[in-house]
Amino acid sequence: MHRLFAVCLFSYLVSSLCPALAEGDSTPLEKQTDQAWDVVWSRFYQEEVQTFADYLSSYEPGKELAHLPTAEEVKRQYPNPCGYSTGMEDGAILGGAMLSLIVDRYTATGEEEMKAAAEKVFRGLERCCTVHGVRGFVARNVCAEDGKSTYINSSRDQVTHCVHGLWRYYHSPLPDEGTKTSIASLLAAIADRMIEYVVPENDYDFCRADGSRDPLGISRMWNVQAHEAARLPMIYAAAWDTTGEEIYRTKYRELIAEAVDQSRTPKENKPAYALLQMQCSLEVLHALETDTMLKTEIHKIMLYLADLGIQRAEHTAIRLSEMDRETLAMTGPDWRKVTEWKDQSGYQNPQWGPYRNVWHRIREAGEANLIPLMVAEPDVSPRQAELLRDLIVGSDYLHNSSCGIVYHLAAYWRAQALGVK
Repeated sequence: MHRLFAVCLFSYLVSSLCPALAEGDSTPLEKQTDQAWDVVWSRFYQEEVQTFADYLSSYEPGKELAHLPTAEEVKRQYPNPCGYSTGMEDGAILGGAMLSLIVDRYTATGEEEMKAAAEKVFRGLERCCTVHGVRGFVARNVCAEDGKSTYINSSRDQVTHCVHGLWRYYHSPLPDEGTKTSIASLLAAIADRMIEYVVPENDYDFCRADGSRDPLGISRMWNVQAHEAARLPMIYAAAWDTTGEEIYRTKYRELIAEAVDQSRTPKENKPAYALLQMQCSLEVLHALETDTMLKTEIHKIMLYLADLGIQRAEHTAIRLSEMDRETLAMTGPDWRKVTEWKDQSGYQNPQWGPYRNVWHRIREAGEANLIPLMVAEPDVSPRQAELLRDLIVGSDYLHNSSCGIVYHLAAYWRAQALGVK
């Protein structure tokens, strides 16, 4: 996107949305994003472990996260080794997404307080990567009650956002040299685990924290679907980029051409989170790739994903408009008390009922709006800007229990960052 167009987009998203800005007042858009930011930190953030939870089960102060597993439950891997449906499921994903959006916010505003915010999020991710003592394993989250207990089954999704967020943080002005060294060490550890475990004998699975195979297939890193093929070379590329170690560059070069070839045909019906994670992987690879032909192919795939994201944003806007405010304000359950449980390859997963759709739609809307903004120099249409504006202005963040709020902010701040480049 040309600089002039970028400035126009920034003006459209901020200044022209409300005449009050010219009078020195905050626009509805700014007020909404400020409110969303406050809600993320006051309700979803766990100070004890510096991570974020997946959903709220109450709006009563101090009881928002009362449903989270106890240390005793996590130690016995209850209700399942992934922590599915407990609120501890996606901490590494959310930490990575938060780091990335903070980098974008700092790019847009230069606010010094973003350094402290990013440091907090980084320490939470660092805890997910180290508290269990298993080098290179990325835990989903950490139990706030004892500050150390984790579920043993991670996933490629957790690793993808974790690595992407750490890589973006590393290349921002926010971390000091000591933190950058720590980031490089974490990325190297993750890459080393991939080298050791992602082999034919394990069916390319990076395995659970105890070294056993993941029965769900969600930790497989190679011989996977199109939207997952770029993730393993992305991990190696990020480790090489931050450490300079030749072993990671070699592994990256071994896989990149085939990964790009496999990535050309992602299925259009994949959920927005899958397409977003694919875009995260490709963003790193596009930035680091030196082969002109491969770089061009990566960009083409990212443009295709951008189109899918726009289509999904339109679709999700319709679905959200069909829900009334009472439904959208629904809180999640205490998973221990739900009546329906689903067996997933031996993992007992408590089902949320109607709340699952509410939680998912709110999250998907943010993810879908973010996907097209991740392309290098995106050609953002007025309709895209309108979809994002309407999503944020139309949301009631004080009565929003889904962690999807993080992706609303991520899309907003990526748009803002594009506007000041």
